Amino acid sequence: MLKGCGRRLLLSLVGALLACLLVLTVDQRQQLRQRLPQPPAAEELPGGEVGRRALQSLAGPSEPQRQGPPPPPQPQEEPAASRAGASGPSGDVRSFSEYFGQLSRARRDVGPLPGVAPVRDSVPRPQMEQLFPRDVFIAVKTTKKFHRSRLDLLMDTWISRNKEMTFIFTDGEDEVLKQHTGNVINTNCSAAHSRQALSCKMAVEYDKFIESGRKWFCHVDDDNYVNVPMLVKLLSSYPHTQDVYIGKPSLDRPIQATERISENKMRPVHFWFATGGAGFCISRGLALKMSPWASGGHFMNTAEKIRLPDDCTIGYIIESVLGVRLIRSNLFHSHLENLQQVPKSELHKQVTLSYGMFENKRNSIHMKGAFSVEADPSRFRSIHCLLYPDTPWCPRNVVY
Repeated sequence: MLKGCGRRLLLSLVGALLACLLVLTVDQRQQLRQRLPQPPAAEELPGGEVGRRALQSLAGPSEPQRQGPPPPPQPQEEPAASRAGASGPSGDVRSFSEYFGQLSRARRDVGPLPGVAPVRDSVPRPQMEQLFPRDVFIAVKTTKKFHRSRLDLLMDTWISRNKEMTFIFTDGEDEVLKQHTGNVINTNCSAAHSRQALSCKMAVEYDKFIESGRKWFCHVDDDNYVNVPMLVKLLSSYPHTQDVYIGKPSLDRPIQATERISENKMRPVHFWFATGGAGFCISRGLALKMSPWASGGHFMNTAEKIRLPDDCTIGYIIESVLGVRLIRSNLFHSHLENLQQVPKSELHKQVTLSYGMFENKRNSIHMKGAFSVEADPSRFRSIHCLLYPDTPWCPRNVVY
């Protein structure tokens, strides 16, 4: 009996001793680990940020749209092995975010896909260069039968303050018009509203701009009001030496056309273009690149290849041939949109406005102004008095 109790007591003491030794061993190892330097984590971020960043990268990095012209050509990339070596001693990617960041950069290097939506210019941009009136060439396309009904209105309003930068392209002589401004160019093109006649005038506009040596070419129609200070402000946020094509499309998709390659060979093309009815602008750097397809008689030949009017041909040369994307700006307006949706509080920020018919209804800016709708159906006189209340013929003390 005593022997059995002694044996059990001895076993209990041995078990307790072994448990104490095990506890001491584990405690010593933990103390030793704390003294040793720890290897760096893959990506030290507070509060579980590693997992969130990895998931954000997996979903696709949020990449802001380019608002300006394409960046200048980059120097040739290093070989893949060199780039991998730069990311770590072993050449391995250390995190999901770094891995997907490299994929994102590779996707951007490929460039835009054909037919993608134009870049939107919706965020104000900083000024890139200072512009003066002598730097901008505004071409106004018209025809002789509209000299009195349309052009005289422009001469009384926005052109009256910007004669130095405005050039009128028409199809007939008008001595009365020449008394108002010396920048009247008779294109000797047909007065018809055909694609050949329109392209003929655009060809002359392009050549005259190149001859002028100015930095920016802007085309508008004789039913456009141009807010010149806002136009200059917009253009000054882009370098004129780079490829800039800015305006507003009239379609919600790229236009489909057929390009004639040879006498018996055709191919489909699609591209965006800025409608001439809202106006558009082209930098000199881009205009010079257009020369093989636009200068001299080449513009007419190019228009015949796709059998489309002048503004479509401009878009074809820039987007389809040269690969430069249209920058879409909602500051340009044509009679093809509902102009009554332009808020009066934003009128002073717009670059171009228009008037005409939309869905068989009178289409013009909706505003209270210095003149009634009957006296000022285009609303251009009221708009002009809103922007320039010091104009002599504007009524005083008018509430807009």
